[in-house]
Amino acid sequence: MTTETQIQTETQTQTFADLGLPAALLDAVTEMGFVTPSPIQAECIPHLLNGNDVLGMAQTGSGKTAAFGLPLLAQIAPSQRHPQMLVMAPTRELAIQVADALEQFSKNIKGLNVVTVYGGQRYDIQLRALKQGAHVVVGTPGRILDHIRRKTLDLSQLKAIVLDEADEMLRMGFIDDVETVMAELPEDHQTALFSATMPEAIRRITRRFMNNPQEVKIKATQKSAPDIDQSYWLVNGFRKNEALLRFLEVEDFDASIIFTRTKNATIDVTELLERNGFRAAALNGDMTQGAREQTLERLKSGRLDIVVATDVAARGIDIERISLVVNYDIPLDSESYVHRIGRTGRAGRSGKALLFVEPRERRLLRNVENLMKKKIDEVQVPDHSMLMEKRSEKFKLQVSKQLEHRDLEMYRQLLEDLFTADQDHEELAAAMMMMLTQNKKLILPPDAKVRPARAERRNDRDGGRNDRRGGREHRESNGVKMDVYRIELGREDGVEARHIVGAIANEGDINSRYIGHIKLFDKHTTLELPQGLPKHVVQHFASKSRVLNKPMQMSFVGEADQQSGGRRDDRGGRGRGRSDDRRGRSNGGRGRRDDRGGAPKEKRFNERRSDRRSSR
Repeated sequence: MTTETQIQTETQTQTFADLGLPAALLDAVTEMGFVTPSPIQAECIPHLLNGNDVLGMAQTGSGKTAAFGLPLLAQIAPSQRHPQMLVMAPTRELAIQVADALEQFSKNIKGLNVVTVYGGQRYDIQLRALKQGAHVVVGTPGRILDHIRRKTLDLSQLKAIVLDEADEMLRMGFIDDVETVMAELPEDHQTALFSATMPEAIRRITRRFMNNPQEVKIKATQKSAPDIDQSYWLVNGFRKNEALLRFLEVEDFDASIIFTRTKNATIDVTELLERNGFRAAALNGDMTQGAREQTLERLKSGRLDIVVATDVAARGIDIERISLVVNYDIPLDSESYVHRIGRTGRAGRSGKALLFVEPRERRLLRNVENLMKKKIDEVQVPDHSMLMEKRSEKFKLQVSKQLEHRDLEMYRQLLEDLFTADQDHEELAAAMMMMLTQNKKLILPPDAKVRPARAERRNDRDGGRNDRRGGREHRESNGVKMDVYRIELGREDGVEARHIVGAIANEGDINSRYIGHIKLFDKHTTLELPQGLPKHVVQHFASKSRVLNKPMQMSFVGEADQQSGGRRDDRGGRGRGRSDDRRGRSNGGRGRRDDRGGAPKEKRFNERRSDRRSSR
């Protein structure tokens, strides 16, 4: 059975009280300020309360967590201290957010415990929480399966399982783990699966593990699509950080999210904004859940105006104040752009989205436009006259506010002391204005004329494929320069590409779209990651990260070069490009570190030539 719902702009008369939820959950929802259920909530909650399996297809931001959380929480018995509900999510950040929402929904249900398990968190913390009696377990597929195999997670009496963002778990290579977990569940349980798309692998799960699921499709009509004014700036003539400050200064916004690709960039941009007087904070995967909640609460209450976030860290944010989204780094995947700008213009509200595009990233811009089915307008950096006008307006407003105060008498006396017979009062006032606006000058010189650099024009002609520095070519993955790293695990350890993708994505908070070519050899693996990876992330992978419970021991090899040519091996490493440990070649690259530890280039060449002769 399939139910298709068109999201209507008219006010809905249905409330959460009409859906049959128990009083404890209704009170929590009311305290959170929710009155009218979203379309997916209105459709899914009755089905799940009636014990049916549900297959939900809806876009990000439609309210899926409440759609499955409220009805399944209603069926949990707190007196039975064993896992009764399991939620599987593709990333640790999403798992944390889902767990947080479930705790909010169930805060009036005494004794109900929600536990989160994911890679990168210490086992003893998770084991202690599970032993104390977890009614709801939320986690990533790999860590959930790990606990099942260790017999620290008993799902024999589970009542319901939720697969959240199933297509994302498929894309990240976790679908085999998902199916293995599903096979471990008791026969009599409820299943809710949510996915933005429905590829065949997901359909296979529904046929194998779901019992006559009720399909709920939520389609946003063009009329109800978010009202978002979109524009882009082609990076030229200004550095991105300088341009960002100008855009933020002239733009009228209540609150804003600025998206970057890496956690390190969230910190750098935040420090830039704070130095220039903006109330800003970073939001990334290194933050504790308490710190994250505190940051979002400050943004919601108006004590903070800007958060600088990665894609994963911003997932699930729905704050009404957000009226501007800035894509400081263009996402490599067009769908990520849609998710990003969806932080504004939600529930019929209007918003603005600005995208920074490097000349070599124009192809990514075209991909976004094709997905959005609309042309995005180009804008220029606000010039000096716009800045002067905006600063003058703000200065006048500040002066007007001060004039409303009644405690200016002493300042009048100080002013009179400054006046002399030959001193012009207007000149004195102008000097004071100049002193007061040293940091934000009201008078600015004209901007230099911006002309496209020759290198930028050449990059634009060849699609940004070659970026020459010192005569060396660097390979780029979707416009991002890549470095090669080596992991001391290979096929003999049972490692597959999906295991590596999962470890990097979850423990490093790196979107899997940014993981380049992976080549598996018998005893080691090489992979490509974006250049500029923060040192603490590399150190974590080098000393703490594990794959299949074995240390990863990742080390830097060198820059990815154009001749490398291999592709990520999603079938367990049996892709193009022969792995040959005798030759000591890593990912097909030239002049890179080999199994003997990185001898000089001439020596490595002679050794490989000697090896080839002996192997004949």
